[in-house]
Amino acid sequence: MTPADPHATSSSDALAGRLKRTELQNKHSSIPGRDIVQVLTEIPVGVESGWHTHPGEEVGYILAGTVEMKIAGQPSLTLHAGDPFLMPPGTPHNALDLGPDTGRMLSTYIVDPDQALASFVDTP
Repeated sequence: MTPADPHATSSSDALAGRLKRTELQNKHSSIPGRDIVQVLTEIPVGVESGWHTHPGEEVGYILAGTVEMKIAGQPSLTLHAGDPFLMPPGTPHNALDLGPDTGRMLSTYIVDPDQALASFVDTP
C-alpha cells in the first residue's frame, strides 16, 4: 500500500467539509475487518465539528488549543494541549474549539474501511 497523500482528505469523511482534516496515514490493521486511519484535524476558534460518529474507536490527542468535547449522555470534557481522549465506536460527539487559538488534534481511528470515517447525526 502506498503512503497517503498528506494533503488529502477522505471523500467518506463528513467532517472534511467543515474542518481542515489531513489524512496522515491509512493502513490495514492486524484486526480483521479494520483499518487504522490517522488524521490531523484543525478546528478554528468558535467552530464546532457538528454532532457525528465514527464506525470504530477514535484515540485522540490534543496538540494545541482548548477543545470542549460534548459526548452524548455524558458530561462535557474540556481538553487542553497534551490531553488524550478515547471515543467508543458509534458514540455521538461534538468538538468545539474554545480558543484563543486554533485547536489541533491528532486522531487515530480503528475502523471498518467499508463505512464512512465520520458521519453527521442529529443532535442527541
